[in-house]
Amino acid sequence: MILLLAFPVWALSISVVALMFPQWFVDLKVWIVPLLMAVMLGMGLTLRWQDFISVWQHRTVVALGVAIQFLVMPLAAWILSLVFGLSLELTIGMMLVGATAGGTASNVMAYLAKGDVALSVSMTIVSTLAAVVLLPVLTWLYLGQQVDVAVSAMLMMLFKIIIVPIVIGMALKTLFDDKIQKIQSIFPLFSMLVILFIIAIVVALNSNNLSTVAWTVVFAVILHNLIGLMTGYFLAKKLGYDSVIARTVAIEVGMQNSGLSVALALKYFSVASALPGAMFSIWHNLSGALFASYWQNRDKSR
Repeated sequence: MILLLAFPVWALSISVVALMFPQWFVDLKVWIVPLLMAVMLGMGLTLRWQDFISVWQHRTVVALGVAIQFLVMPLAAWILSLVFGLSLELTIGMMLVGATAGGTASNVMAYLAKGDVALSVSMTIVSTLAAVVLLPVLTWLYLGQQVDVAVSAMLMMLFKIIIVPIVIGMALKTLFDDKIQKIQSIFPLFSMLVILFIIAIVVALNSNNLSTVAWTVVFAVILHNLIGLMTGYFLAKKLGYDSVIARTVAIEVGMQNSGLSVALALKYFSVASALPGAMFSIWHNLSGALFASYWQNRDKSR
């Protein structure tokens, strides 16, 4: 958990290194998709088939969280891109972040914020599976008239990156549960290292562009994340859910699977399109840690 809270510091540090020595990372772009599949395999190794029962038990609030995920976040990304006058490439990157699933780090942040971890995992599972279809479709709906969005190809890639590794991971856990439990604690650390690696590659690839677009994208990314956190929390509260449920929904909606958006940007669009995802990876872990810390301190003071 301490390592996760320190993630933004490591992300900023590796970004500085990538800016100073981009030649160390630019040729490693081909590793992004395989490593992301390894992260999804790790997620599958932590899941049991019985975990899907909790999805049904929390079906109403899971549906709420997933609805906000795929309605509010893509719309917010599109509006912010217009407001900040982002280029088409950066708008594509914002949309890929907005239309993706919740990140796996949200489950740990929900735990730190004293939220409902089972609910968080349920929403991550459902949004990840839904993203296989909704991410390419939403990208096409918002940007289809401006760019050539390869919906079917993106759909197949998402199936390969998400569904296949998760199913294999769950199957391996079923067959070798005792052995996997002994190494399960390393999966979160491995996931963080992979995201750091991806951030470094994207920053290195964009080293010539950062001086002109960085602050504009930073502000757009920060607002995008805050919109997700606030919408998730206050809409859940408005619908009568308690603070524990509300903070869980907020974290799940606000913390996106930005690593996946980076991989898709590099595969189907451009290097610049991957920049919002890389910056989101840094910021949402920082805001998530601050959000979790706020709730920890508030609950202790009661």
